[in-house]
Amino acid sequence: MGKLTGRQVADEALEGWVNLGGVLGTRIRTSDFASALALVNSIGAAAEEMNHHPDIALGWGRVDVRLSSHDAGGITERDIRLARVISALAEDANLEPESETVARLDLALDSPAFASVLPFWRAVLRLSDDAPDEIVDPSGLLPSIWFQESGDEVDRQRWHVDLWVEPAEVHPRIEAALAAGGTLFSDVNAPSFWILADPEGNKVCLCTWQDRS
Repeated sequence: MGKLTGRQVADEALEGWVNLGGVLGTRIRTSDFASALALVNSIGAAAEEMNHHPDIALGWGRVDVRLSSHDAGGITERDIRLARVISALAEDANLEPESETVARLDLALDSPAFASVLPFWRAVLRLSDDAPDEIVDPSGLLPSIWFQESGDEVDRQRWHVDLWVEPAEVHPRIEAALAAGGTLFSDVNAPSFWILADPEGNKVCLCTWQDRS
């Protein structure tokens, strides 16, 4: 089953779900822990029947769900079908998925020789190789870390944050960041990503699925 493009995923119009760079995500709020657990059990039964299993984070009053097809390296029709089933289960419980507070956090290290520092971070964090320039936590509990080459003497080795969000969330977050003393460093690559900087120059990229293959 082939990986869907960002446009194909968006065309499915999944209410309350967001494409977090190849991962479908949602948050379903509940009134208490017991109802959250009951929803997780319902999702688990449906996933087992469909033989396609999501990553689920359970907390008091919330259920966070992530869907992706690892064999295809992204979102497929299987994820779309399971997302619709999960939305129906939420509706049956008088709940609804939301996307406004859903995001995915990655870390990036800009380095002039990232190949020499990647093994250190892989070892100390006990992460696995996912690509020549990326290390990941198979459990999904820690952020993925990717490395990009940098030759600038000022920013020759520096961390920055990549935050994947729903496209509709980008401009409200930019406005909030500017009001908090930040600056819009660059929008050259929008709507794929915008770069913001805090008052000391530390950067964050607000990333969306848009204009990506």
